[in-house]
Amino acid sequence: MKSKELSFFILAFLFIAIICGCKDSPTEPNPCDDDSSNVIVYKPNIYIYPTESLNLEVNILFVSGGHVTTSIPLYNSGWDVTVKPNGIIDDEYQYLFYECDVPDLFQKKAGWLVNKESLNSFFINNLKFSGFSTKEIKDFTDYWIPKLTQFDYYAIYPQYTLDIEKMILLNFSKEPDNIFRLFYYIKGRDNNQLKLKQPIIESSKREKYYIMEWGVIIK
Repeated sequence: MKSKELSFFILAFLFIAIICGCKDSPTEPNPCDDDSSNVIVYKPNIYIYPTESLNLEVNILFVSGGHVTTSIPLYNSGWDVTVKPNGIIDDEYQYLFYECDVPDLFQKKAGWLVNKESLNSFFINNLKFSGFSTKEIKDFTDYWIPKLTQFDYYAIYPQYTLDIEKMILLNFSKEPDNIFRLFYYIKGRDNNQLKLKQPIIESSKREKYYIMEWGVIIK
């Protein structure tokens, strides 16, 4: 067999192996997705706390390009909902849920390296420090801790409101008095040989009419 033909078959085999080894569910984190130009933001939860019952339109604006991949309730061209002071949306939902595909402009210089066994306590303490409620923290850990088991260590880079707004803006028909957004950019590692700049942990103001949001990017 000629060398060019052999090279072609080897490349074809490797391509098929990579494709077959990756998940194809749009709602599950995919560790094989290593496209450096775009990333999926998984399961951002938007918690809304008005001071009184509020009819509200919510729109997601992609500053540098991007699109919603899934949502609950259905996003279409925006959400049109009624929210009570306790955060209940349309008498059914506790938060607005979406996932999206955006350019990877997230910061990856400041963060923490956390071993797998410490992830639960790390996220509880970190989210609590930023002002998330016990319920909001439980929503996070119940969903994410069972999914972060593949690696011994995880590099965790916090993305706060200003970082996120480089890519994703939230527009409300009635602007909140306070909004706090936190995404974790998470990358699994097999060792702890990584030095990171210590982040400054930002905290929220849960006052008046306010919004809280968390989400995750996995690479």
